Amino acid sequence: MTHPDVPAEQAHVDLAYARLAAMRAAAMARLQDAFGERGGTFQALTERDIRVRNSLSRLEQLEIGRESLVFGRIDRRAGEGLGTNGADGADEAFHIGRLAISDRDQEPVVVDWRAPIAEPFYRATGAHPMGLTRRRHFLTEGHRVLDLEDELFDAEGSDSGVGLGLSGPQVLLATLERSRTGRMRDIVATVQREQDEIIRGPLPGILVVQGGPGTGKTAVALHRAAYLLYTHRFPLEGQGVLVVGPNPTFLRYIEHVLPSLDESGVELSTVNGLFSGARSTGRDDEATTRLKGDPRMARVIAHAVADRERPLRRTVEVPWGPRVLRIAPGLSGQVVSAAKRRPGTHNSRRRAVEALLWRHLLDQAAPPAGGFAESEDSSEPLTAEELGRALRRQPEVVAALERMWPVLTPQQLLHDLFGAPALIELAAANVLDANERMLLRRDRTTSANDVAWADADIPLLDEAWALLGSSRRRRGPDTDEHARTFGHVVVDEAQDLSPMQLRMVARRSLSGSMTIVGDIAQATGTWVPASWPQVVEHLPARRGWRLVELTVNYRTPSEIIEMAGRILEQVAPGMRPPEAVRTGGRAPRILRATPSAGSFPGEALGELAASAVRGELDGISDRGGLGTAGVIVPPSLLDAVAAALDASGLAYGRVGDGALDEQITLLAIEDAKGLEFDSVTVVEPARIAEETPQGLRALYVAFTRATQRLAIVHCEALPAPVAAAASSSA
Repeated sequence: MTHPDVPAEQAHVDLAYARLAAMRAAAMARLQDAFGERGGTFQALTERDIRVRNSLSRLEQLEIGRESLVFGRIDRRAGEGLGTNGADGADEAFHIGRLAISDRDQEPVVVDWRAPIAEPFYRATGAHPMGLTRRRHFLTEGHRVLDLEDELFDAEGSDSGVGLGLSGPQVLLATLERSRTGRMRDIVATVQREQDEIIRGPLPGILVVQGGPGTGKTAVALHRAAYLLYTHRFPLEGQGVLVVGPNPTFLRYIEHVLPSLDESGVELSTVNGLFSGARSTGRDDEATTRLKGDPRMARVIAHAVADRERPLRRTVEVPWGPRVLRIAPGLSGQVVSAAKRRPGTHNSRRRAVEALLWRHLLDQAAPPAGGFAESEDSSEPLTAEELGRALRRQPEVVAALERMWPVLTPQQLLHDLFGAPALIELAAANVLDANERMLLRRDRTTSANDVAWADADIPLLDEAWALLGSSRRRRGPDTDEHARTFGHVVVDEAQDLSPMQLRMVARRSLSGSMTIVGDIAQATGTWVPASWPQVVEHLPARRGWRLVELTVNYRTPSEIIEMAGRILEQVAPGMRPPEAVRTGGRAPRILRATPSAGSFPGEALGELAASAVRGELDGISDRGGLGTAGVIVPPSLLDAVAAALDASGLAYGRVGDGALDEQITLLAIEDAKGLEFDSVTVVEPARIAEETPQGLRALYVAFTRATQRLAIVHCEALPAPVAAAASSSA
């Protein structure tokens, strides 16, 4: 039965949308007026450009797409904490929504969810009602209010019988049951108390959010970014906010969340995307990847840079009129030693090296009878600067300077280092052992531009850039683009980052303000931290850090999380999966493929996987939804399963080619991090565990991507914890 107040609330929602349309029309009119201005003084043109930018920004803020504008209401005792009084002591009502809307008299129609007055909507409990008498959640679909759910508080601060462990549980569960669309939705209407405490946490320092699968940690981190931009508009609007995700597919999945929350000025990037000077096109083996992620590599890179700051081995003679200027090893050593003591990056100190060298050579340029040499067209004594201009392009001087203090790009430094065993031995002495030094060696290419850099090389290039600085003589707008820092940095799936990647991210933090999000149990990278302190030690924690944990799984049904929990018991003893808030009504399906005579196991697996996907989608359709399906396979079987999906006539997207654009997405486990699908089909779990660095942890990730249904297709024997869970649920 629909709540009797739905018509009244619908009228208020209609008013809010009408006012939103009026506000957009006013912003558009201001924009058109600004565009209509012609001519005028420079100041007038500048003012016009400012009005245009402000109007465009306002229009962008007022664009909410198809998301619901209003999603809740709070009633509080008159004047409670507000300094105002309701008429005749009546309760005051505030509608909560995506952005602030006011009427013609500037009275609030909708309160922005980030405003302090909206905080009780997320925080109030029976024990601490925060002045509320009622909290109302709207179940909406676009502009329509479908139903309402009330939580009532009495004067003593207890609720009216509705459990407040979850706020708005009926609306929350209805929202969770809705089919997915291939893009992450915001959770602004259903944020729970433990999530809101993280979202509204203070800006300074590092906040680490530990959250198991389905706890909404990614959504919480994105909502926190939106909240911080609203609350700390100055300075964050100018400094910027950076969100770092695990892969490009994940970034596409989340890219609509912040615009739906009225924030579009956030930069999204993968870790490797933070360094714009090189792309990853090569691959390293696991041992080399792990070594390149080791924090000791920072010392190796520092030594490699220092090794390129060196005196000459033999004297260089430079013709100067009737005399010869000599750059002796001792002289070059004095110059290099003096330059090393100066602050700045390696490349920026090249000018100091040159200036010191010209100063030392000036004495040798003096004529035998005393005094300074004179230029041909002037009677003035020769200066060090003039001598430098005369010598700078002479081949002998160029070669000497390149030996003493070359200007280097990060690519040139690593190309030289890894291609020369002698340089590796020099830079890695007393840092890496002999076997580790061998791992860094690779065949030297003709040019640094020809190197196929691996993923693990990118943080090393960034480390080198931090020490080298710009290689250009003059700074320009594009010379230091990978040097940009941000006022706040959000890092998702941080447990998968190597120490060198963490150092790379840390350099993007202007003041050490960061939100680090992840789950130690889901660590599937080459480096697996045992605890969060092992992660934070590579971050700028000078202003302190704190750890908070999300404990409730909103995504994964209890039947699936129970099976995943068996895996967790083995890979991370002592850790427990978050508690599921709902059931799916069906245990995961286990399907075994039996290859026919003469066929390959991959063919049978692919055919059975295609059949399973079709069945899972049919099951979702029976529940009234369209739904999305993820097919997670080991890398070695991607092509076989793709061929089977093609043969079955099922349309699907694949990473790098329409991923998330189709109802079905085919992907390897490394691309599944952070994603969710209504149904998930996991193909050959034993091989997934075998082909990923952390084995069974990858299965824990794969199984918990499902929001409704899970199917497991296999030919080989199931991993022990999966087999045990399957037999217990049979």
